Amino acid sequence: MAEGTDMAVWLDRNDRVAWVHLDKPETLNALAPDDFAHLAELFDEIARTPSDRAMVIVGEGKAFCAGANLSEVNRDEHVLHLMRRIHAAAANLHKMSKPSIAAVHGVAAGAGANLALGCDLVVATRTASFCQVFVKRGLSPDFGGTWLLPRLVGMQMAKQLAMLGDTVDAETALRIGLVCAVVADDELHSYTDALARRLADGPPIALAQTKQLFGRAATNSFDEQLDAEAAAVAINVATEDCAEGITAFLERRSPVFRGR
Repeated sequence: MAEGTDMAVWLDRNDRVAWVHLDKPETLNALAPDDFAHLAELFDEIARTPSDRAMVIVGEGKAFCAGANLSEVNRDEHVLHLMRRIHAAAANLHKMSKPSIAAVHGVAAGAGANLALGCDLVVATRTASFCQVFVKRGLSPDFGGTWLLPRLVGMQMAKQLAMLGDTVDAETALRIGLVCAVVADDELHSYTDALARRLADGPPIALAQTKQLFGRAATNSFDEQLDAEAAAVAINVATEDCAEGITAFLERRSPVFRGR
């Protein structure tokens, strides 16, 4: 059921998958600060809703998201206050324990690119493109780009993307590790929906632990990461889902995970 479809950002729930729609097609879904604030609220709501087992972000019209709409920025608002409001969405996306997918068609630029890259998986159409456009506006990257890019593509490529601001097509994005799949434009929804449903069918506690482990991997030593993995396994083996997974394996059937 669609919720609040008169807004620039709205939520549609369908069988345990929460679809977040960016809906300002007249600006290629470039978002105002208030729109980013609404995104932050939706991410928090999804994170707190047990029936939401996976999330997809998708853009309406011809693009995913062209970033922040600079024409809608209040020049009287202090820039640090402005960035805190915008970055609340990036922080809530990063903290979310539910698996997330960005379904990207058309342009994903600036904060819009980093919104996509902040998701766990990025699916792009063959006509999609990604651009760290900030430098062309006299700006440095935001929305977590300087944290995300080196982890996805390595430091040298991250600097190249950010310092030159070149547009990267879908096939290049796949080759360098920005996206996990490239599909035909008319297959984006069906492919992403199938992927989201696989995630929604997965064990929520184990998936949350997996996300947390990968988030800590860049700063942990190897021994610290082994300890973290052991602690996560201890949490998992105490769940009904783990028992169900093992029982289903022994009975040669598909498991039914309930998040308990």
